[in-house]
Amino acid sequence: MAKKKGDGFQSAAGLIRYFDSEDEKALKLSPWLVVGLIIATVVIISWLSYSFPAG
Repeated sequence: MAKKKGDGFQSAAGLIRYFDSEDEKALKLSPWLVVGLIIATVVIISWLSYSFPAG
């Protein structure tokens, strides 16, 4: 079978256009807020496992 050449660039251009567009209605979070939430979750889970041991 013969392979078509040149499809890669058009396909990549479509993906770049898709990922480049920003949705105005999307929830925007600060990276520092995400890091803070992760740290707070780790601290809370560690405290709970220390306060209420499994066995």
